[in-house]
Amino acid sequence: MGVAGCGKSTFGQALAQSLSLSWIEGDDFHSAASKAKMAAGIPLDDGDRAGWLHMLAGQIKNHPKGCVIGCSALKTSYRDILRSGGELRFAYLKLTREESQKRVSNRAGHFFSDTLVASQFAALQEPSSEPDVITLDATLATQVLVARVLAQLTST
Repeated sequence: MGVAGCGKSTFGQALAQSLSLSWIEGDDFHSAASKAKMAAGIPLDDGDRAGWLHMLAGQIKNHPKGCVIGCSALKTSYRDILRSGGELRFAYLKLTREESQKRVSNRAGHFFSDTLVASQFAALQEPSSEPDVITLDATLATQVLVARVLAQLTST
């Protein structure tokens, strides 16, 4: 989980491979209307996200042996919807606004407009006091992030 540009897809794919679990790209579950809004620089609201989050919770239910999902999960209420799908842990890829802006501005071929970075940080409710959250510095190498999560998972 984390704001745009934090590396959810790269990290998530690597973690899923390391755990021999299915990788689910949360962006693939956004409606065409939501993708069009984001491409136009219009932030999604809670209503736009509700169906998307419930679909992702359904994916969690459909993978009883586990899966890795990439999802911004910006608010506590969003994470609670995801938790309704089953046992869940979050890897929070923490990133500064400046680094997020830089990364999003430099990526090509993605529907998410770089004008939306500020809205991501405005919506973000950091999960620091929530259970089963591993907070990671998103500027670290993917292999380092995966190793830290694997170490945390094996120690609990």
